[in-house]
Amino acid sequence: MSTLYTETHIGSMQLKNRFIRSATWENMATEDGHMTEKLYAIYKELAQGEVGLIITGYANIVAEEKPNAGMMGMYDDSFIEEYKQLTELVHRNGAQIAMQLAYGGTKTTYNVGERVIFAPSEVCERGTKTLGKAMTIAEIDYIVQAFAKASLRAKQSGFDGVEIHGAHSYLINQFLSPYYNQRDDQYGGSLENRLRFLVEIYTETRKLVGDDYPILVKLTACDFFEGGLTFAETRVICKKLAAIGVDAIIISGNIHGKANDMIGESFEGHTIQPQGYFHQYGDVISREVNIPVITVGGLTDIDAIETIAANTNIQYFALSRPLLSEPDLVKRWQNGDRAQALCETCSKCRTKRGNFCIVNKQRKATIAGF
Repeated sequence: MSTLYTETHIGSMQLKNRFIRSATWENMATEDGHMTEKLYAIYKELAQGEVGLIITGYANIVAEEKPNAGMMGMYDDSFIEEYKQLTELVHRNGAQIAMQLAYGGTKTTYNVGERVIFAPSEVCERGTKTLGKAMTIAEIDYIVQAFAKASLRAKQSGFDGVEIHGAHSYLINQFLSPYYNQRDDQYGGSLENRLRFLVEIYTETRKLVGDDYPILVKLTACDFFEGGLTFAETRVICKKLAAIGVDAIIISGNIHGKANDMIGESFEGHTIQPQGYFHQYGDVISREVNIPVITVGGLTDIDAIETIAANTNIQYFALSRPLLSEPDLVKRWQNGDRAQALCETCSKCRTKRGNFCIVNKQRKATIAGF
């Protein structure tokens, strides 16, 4: 019998199944990050599609930093009331919802030159070639406190938890990576020092939200390039996070748009898979920590997901692009239609008008304007 539809817990958060909507930038918020009717409709549709936990698109924690247009905001108290409407909407339709919080840093080409962009060191991001400002100690503390305050607002808004984005070459990931972090103070050098920024974010967040509020952390398995964060280091990081009280860890990758081309390639003894790109890495970590591990990336086949669930210690499965194509995919699978997701993993869903599937012409047009 499948365990995918059994009730479980991430910390104090009760989930009706093991399916998670991975954080997905929708590009549909207002210019200053506020909710729109299209966003409310998207989250309602996801909740009605029987996803156990919805993780929002990333929200910026300070007003002056926005790595992409149309992203949600959580940088002041003006967001709380409209997010209460969102969380109540999702709860009425039977799902849980967590907010992903992020500082993008130099993983951006948006409005570069018009704003200060923080980085651990003056090293260009490999993909965007954007150069940031090496942070002072005071600026590090400013961002630490911003994460904590944004998390408190999420709790006040009714979110069931928060996900701290520490992957994908965003700021936290860059602090962890020896390629990007070339500091010679207490935040650079050894892994313990490079981890300090993330530990401080967690610690200050926990002080504000309390001991029982779920805090998830998203990490990259490794940087997948020479000189970057290694998987061996990520294993140490995960053990540390579990020890200090993080409630779950999401293991992703740092190869946006390249994963399909890298299937079958091995890094540090583990191989990128056609279903669940990074689940071999997640499985290793799941056997070394006593908190849930979530895998994300390339999951389109229910049979493959059940095989991973049966043969690894991974507890949750996060999907993004398949749910853009079919918001009711989890419900379809649960109702007995086990056909593979319609998603072609082509990534054409990232458009200037927002993130939505342009390949699946048959999906119900429930979002006005699409």
